[in-house]
Amino acid sequence: MMNYIWFGMIIAGAVTAAAKGEINLVTEGILKGSEQAVLVVAGLIGMLTFWSGIMRIARDAGLIERLSRLVGPLARRLYPDVPPDHPAMGAVLLSMSANFLGLGNACTPLGLKAMAHLQELNPSKDTASNAQCTFMAVTSSSLTVIPTTIIALRAAHGSHSPTDIIGPIVVATFCSTAVTILVDRLLRNWRLRRG
Repeated sequence: MMNYIWFGMIIAGAVTAAAKGEINLVTEGILKGSEQAVLVVAGLIGMLTFWSGIMRIARDAGLIERLSRLVGPLARRLYPDVPPDHPAMGAVLLSMSANFLGLGNACTPLGLKAMAHLQELNPSKDTASNAQCTFMAVTSSSLTVIPTTIIALRAAHGSHSPTDIIGPIVVATFCSTAVTILVDRLLRNWRLRRG
C-alpha cells in the first residue's frame, strides 16, 4: 500500500511541475535529495558504528544479561502466560533490554526471535496471543535510555549537543510505555470479562 502512496506522490509532483512549466524542479529535487541522503547516511554510519561498538562491548561485558535479570520480575508480570524458563522469556528479555539501550539494529532480529518463540506457546496459531499483543505494544512504545539513532541523526545534522535529548526521550518513552502497559491491561481485562 505504501508503495502506491509514494508512487502517487511522485507522479503528482511531476505532473504539477510539468503543468507549471517547471519540470526542471523535479530533476533538481532528485539531485538535492540524493546528495542530502548520502551526507546524512555518511554521518550516521560513523555514529551508529560507534554506538554499536559500545553496545557490543556492553553485551560482551554481560550488561545486557544483567539488565535482563533486572527486568525479569517486570517481564514475568507483563507476560504471565509465558513460563519463566521457556526460551520465549529469554528472547523477550533480550529484546526489551536492547530496546532499553537504544539498540535499534539489534531489536529487530531479537524481536522476531521473541515473536517466533511466543508463537510456539500460542494455542491459536491464526490469532495473536495475549503475550504477543503485549510484546508488540511494549516493543512499539520502547522505553529507551540511550536513543542512539536520534543522537546520531542530531550529530549528523550539526547539533552542538546531540545528547541533550536524552532526558526528554527517557521521560517521553517512560510515559508511552506506562500508557501502553495500562491500556494493554485494561483491554486484556475487558476481553476476559466479555468471555
